[in-house]
Amino acid sequence: MKKIETAEILCVGTELLLGDIVNTNAAFLSAKLAELGIAVYHHTVVGDNSARLREALDTAANRADLIVMSGGLGPTCDDLTKETTAQFFGRRLVMNESELGKISEYFREMGRPMTENNAKQARIPEGATVIVNNYGTAPGVAIEGENCVAVMLPGPPCELEPMFCEEVIPYLQKNGGLCEGVIFSRNVHIIGMGESSVENELRCLMNGSLNPTVAPYCVAGEVRLRVTARAENKETALCMCNEMIEKIKETTVGDFIYGIDCESVEHALADILRTRGLTFACAESCTGGLIAKRMTDLPGVSEVFLGGAVTYANSAKEGILGVKHETLEAFGAVSEQVACEMAEGARRVYGADVAVSTTGIAGPGGGTAEKPVGTVCVGISTARETCALTLHLSPRRDRAYIRTVSATNALNEALKRVKLMQ
Repeated sequence: MKKIETAEILCVGTELLLGDIVNTNAAFLSAKLAELGIAVYHHTVVGDNSARLREALDTAANRADLIVMSGGLGPTCDDLTKETTAQFFGRRLVMNESELGKISEYFREMGRPMTENNAKQARIPEGATVIVNNYGTAPGVAIEGENCVAVMLPGPPCELEPMFCEEVIPYLQKNGGLCEGVIFSRNVHIIGMGESSVENELRCLMNGSLNPTVAPYCVAGEVRLRVTARAENKETALCMCNEMIEKIKETTVGDFIYGIDCESVEHALADILRTRGLTFACAESCTGGLIAKRMTDLPGVSEVFLGGAVTYANSAKEGILGVKHETLEAFGAVSEQVACEMAEGARRVYGADVAVSTTGIAGPGGGTAEKPVGTVCVGISTARETCALTLHLSPRRDRAYIRTVSATNALNEALKRVKLMQ
């Protein structure tokens, strides 16, 4: 086997193209291949069609050393991956009696009859290597061609993921196909600065560095910078990434970084609350409980998150949180003054160390010239101070986006205040 430096991920299944299933396999495989020092330059998805699959294989074989395929190894007539790939490499399929026995035993243990089409899964291309599947009925297959290696794995992640780790990696290592070194990435998480502003600030740094590389990408409400290094080992690559991250922190972008390699801003908030022995609560209007949901999605968060109130109506803001009627009359529900009183009320009601609030216009209706759709006020209250800020989100965005970004900013404001607390 020649040294493998580049790979293409080829996922098979019409259900992926229709959006019925999210393609998590590609993300998993890309991450694992990077750990092996193998660069992935292309992801391809093709439906259950032999002609189009053969075309995709031809393209991949001309630009990658390794093709990792997922899906299409099942027993039904539309599972064409193995047959088409065998034809592409000029191999005929032969029955593997050992694999046939494993499949028969699987059905016997399940107490179910094995139908004739299940035997199809035990047919293996001549000269190919069987990749053992201890998690389902379809064995994987590796075929070594003149210019590339194709590895076929079942589509279900519960089978593909352990098979890749337990079988494919050792197969590549045993046959000496891996290139030397690793590719390692760290993610810098930013809230409060747009992608274009981040890129503009870091353009010279990004253009001047080929290893490690720095690339921005957007998720709702935040920007992430992926810092990626290639080196002989993980420790060296990590040092290279860390050196670049320190350079990023020295720019104005550094003021907007909330964490490194965080799963989310709520994870970062929960972690620092635990570390400092502090508690958190929230009061929500326009976000409708989204802040509380994101916090309670975290296992064990009851140590630090005391509760949240959804006070959508003005009467609820007054009755539950103690927002003054005069404040509502004078400034309106969507105002920094009301946001402050909501945050103070939540902190008082729950006995929390820090609390946040949201009140705004998520749309699509309800906006005015003075307060258009996307106007959201966030309140933050601690024992030391209570303050608020106003977000001016695009009215072109839909209701879900405005609510999500509002919740993200509220959580980030709480995180910033907790970092300042002793």
